[in-house]
Amino acid sequence: MNTAQRYLRFARFEAHGHSPCYADWTRRIADDMEVLALVERLPTAKRQPNLVLASARYVGARQGPFEEFKDFLIDNWPLVHDVAMTHSTQTNEPARAAVLLPLFTRIADPEPVHLIEIGASAGLCLYPDKYSYRYDDRPWLNPWSGPSPVRLSCKTIGDPPMPERLPAVIGRVGVDLNPLDVGDAEHMRWLECLIWPEQQERLDRLHRAAAITRADPPEFVRGDLNDTIEELVRAAPDNAQVVVFGSAVLAYLDADERARFVETIRGLRCTWIANEGCRVVPVGRGLLPKPCSETRDRFVLTEGGVPVAYSGPHGQSLEWFRRN
Repeated sequence: MNTAQRYLRFARFEAHGHSPCYADWTRRIADDMEVLALVERLPTAKRQPNLVLASARYVGARQGPFEEFKDFLIDNWPLVHDVAMTHSTQTNEPARAAVLLPLFTRIADPEPVHLIEIGASAGLCLYPDKYSYRYDDRPWLNPWSGPSPVRLSCKTIGDPPMPERLPAVIGRVGVDLNPLDVGDAEHMRWLECLIWPEQQERLDRLHRAAAITRADPPEFVRGDLNDTIEELVRAAPDNAQVVVFGSAVLAYLDADERARFVETIRGLRCTWIANEGCRVVPVGRGLLPKPCSETRDRFVLTEGGVPVAYSGPHGQSLEWFRRN
């Protein structure tokens, strides 16, 4: 996929229906040779629409007509380039906890869970027991202390195992090459720029989840997940179910690194949950009910490498297809 195709795909299958601004910008970039030439000065891995657009906003680009954005990009490209080269797309969407919760809760019965998140960013998904949830029109499911300031709604299809209570979490560990600190103003500003224009609800949720994280910070390990995961699993307490999970992380590994991780995780005493794009986690033939070409706007949720559901990339939906 060349750069123009990459931006057009983002416009059609990711931003469409979620951010009119980003859908318009990326569609127009795909047809603009001048802007494409700028983007292609970056290494291939750094040409992601999310990263380039967030970098531009980080240095001052404002939501508006494409022509104004283009002028800003041309005038400020050295700054945008520097941010893209020193940052990565560490989108930390706490609402993804809503699609992970049914698996967390089932694993945590009857023992508590020790959570290890790969590619954790700021660790906001390490707090599934601190958020409130509503699936379809069911009653809200709240922490034992009462309703949470972070309230997550999720639409479901199929017959997912609906949680009746939140899991008991006795450990939270995040692994990341560059962990973000929600107590650092510049780190928070980067997280804000990774949220797309027009998505005020997501921005508000980020701030509320960050407040929970600041009050009870997780343990963070800075490093490559392949170099750290075995030690972290082995160090987990014996009186808990160890859960290793991640969302939109493994796609950033090359094929060899991904294969190494899968081989390692299968040999460890843990449950592995992945919430990734189609084709990222290798699954057996015939286990997905639809071809990947029909589910480009969704992730595939897997447990132990077995696909169980499609999920909205920001936790907004869960389409369960595995028999419970």
